[in-house]
Amino acid sequence: MKKITIIVLCILAIFALGTNKIQGKSESLQEDIASKIIRFHVIANSDSKSDQALKLKIRDKVIEYIQPKLKNSKNIEESRKIIRENDKEIIDIANKVINDNGFNYSVKTTLSNENFPIKTYGNITLPPGRYEAYRIIIGDGKGQNWWCVMFPPLCFVDITKGEVSYKETETEMKSVLSPEEYKMVNNQLDKSRNSDIKVKFKILEMLEMLGNKKSQVK
Repeated sequence: MKKITIIVLCILAIFALGTNKIQGKSESLQEDIASKIIRFHVIANSDSKSDQALKLKIRDKVIEYIQPKLKNSKNIEESRKIIRENDKEIIDIANKVINDNGFNYSVKTTLSNENFPIKTYGNITLPPGRYEAYRIIIGDGKGQNWWCVMFPPLCFVDITKGEVSYKETETEMKSVLSPEEYKMVNNQLDKSRNSDIKVKFKILEMLEMLGNKKSQVK
C-alpha cells in the first residue's frame, strides 16, 4: 500500500512539474506578445439590443476617425501617442453618436493594462492574460464588448473577406511578433489548430485561476 501511495505521489509530482514548466513558458510568451500590441475594446452599457447596436455605431464612427491616423504607425509608442492625443476627440465622437440616437449615457475611456480571457479575431487567437487596451466604456459598461487590435492596426482589416483578410492580418502580426510568438497565436496552421489552441489556452486560463486562488489562501 505504501509503495502504491509513493508511486502515485511521484506521478503527481512529475505532472505538477511538467504543468508548471508549460505554464511558465506560455505565460512568458503571452507577456512578450502583450508587450507588442494594443487592444481596442468598446464596452456596451448592457446586453439589450439597443445598447449593443449603439456600441457598434460608436465603434464604426471611432474607427472611421482614427483609422487614417493609426494605419501608418511605425511602432507601438507612436500608436500610444496618437491614441492619447486623440482621446478627447474620440470621447466627443462617442457622445455625439449617443445623443444622436436619443440616449444620455456617459462615456469613459482608458488606456490601461487589463486582464482578458482567450479571444479570437479572424485567424488570430490571443491567449488569456494582461494586455494594454484602449477601452471606450458606455454608461454602466455592463454589456458585451466588441474588440480588435489597434496596434498593429488589425481594426482596419475586414475579417469577413476570408483568405484576403487573413493574409493582411498575418502580415501585420508578423511585423511585430517573432516566429514563435506568431505560431502561438495563429489558429490557421491546420484544420484542428483552432480548437487545439483554444484548449491549450483554456488550460492556461484554469491554471492561472488556480494560482490566484492559492495566493489568496496564503
